[in-house]
Amino acid sequence: MSTIFDDRPCELGEGPLWHPERRQLFWFDIIGKRMMTRERDAPKSWSFDEHVSAAGWVDHDTLLMASETGLWRFDLQSGKRNLITPLEADNPVTRSNDGRADPWGGFWIGTMGKQAEPGAGSIYRFWRGELRRLVPDVTISNAICFAPDRSVAYFCDTATKQVRHWRLNAETGWPEGDSAVFLDLRKEGLNPDGAVIDAQGNIWIAQWGASRIAAYTADGMFLKAVAFDASHTSCPAFGGDELNMLFCTTARQGLSAETIDSQPTNGMTFAARNAGQGQAEHKVIL
Repeated sequence: MSTIFDDRPCELGEGPLWHPERRQLFWFDIIGKRMMTRERDAPKSWSFDEHVSAAGWVDHDTLLMASETGLWRFDLQSGKRNLITPLEADNPVTRSNDGRADPWGGFWIGTMGKQAEPGAGSIYRFWRGELRRLVPDVTISNAICFAPDRSVAYFCDTATKQVRHWRLNAETGWPEGDSAVFLDLRKEGLNPDGAVIDAQGNIWIAQWGASRIAAYTADGMFLKAVAFDASHTSCPAFGGDELNMLFCTTARQGLSAETIDSQPTNGMTFAARNAGQGQAEHKVIL
């Protein structure tokens, strides 16, 4: 059973991050160019002059934040940001999309065309000062997350309706060999979006257009689905004091005015208690 966590509608809600030290959820409205949170149960947001989409936590008061032109150090107290490294800053077609910190303190970030231009995006990893492109020719980068035992990374190009996994080097976290299909959702017609891994190694995937987050085992077997009162579920995150609260961002993008009028909860951010048991988000090491 899910409830509304925050009733501010996002045009494209994405990138929920539960900060384990602050015990606070941050998320983004990519189209609205803002980062959002709640402090002492009051709504708060920061606005930017470009698209922002994902973050990792560096310390109690600092985030690494991804925008359409770079990765930034963002100070939560002052609201100031400083550029760490450019990210396709010379390409006006693309923006950042899905991203997540890995167990080694690195940060994976995907890009995509602002109009979902086919193959315009990529997936990168930032680690120890180096930004390296890992996957080229991506249309809609999503589902970046990591197995608890550090064995594999997951990612997807939503346009393919397939989630892939990729073996990781135990020492460095860099991918080894070729990625392979982990989950093929073409027959069901499901669109994998953002994803997160729970403490048992199950992957929880938001399915755009299906009003749900679905959980699958590490063997790719369907476990369960959690429904939300919004058509376009976009990304999950586990949080709460016991990490047993499943948060879900949603979007209004692409929905008709009639649909939004009949279901005004589209675009809001939701929470489902005791849906599963999460693991704490990894710290980004700069």
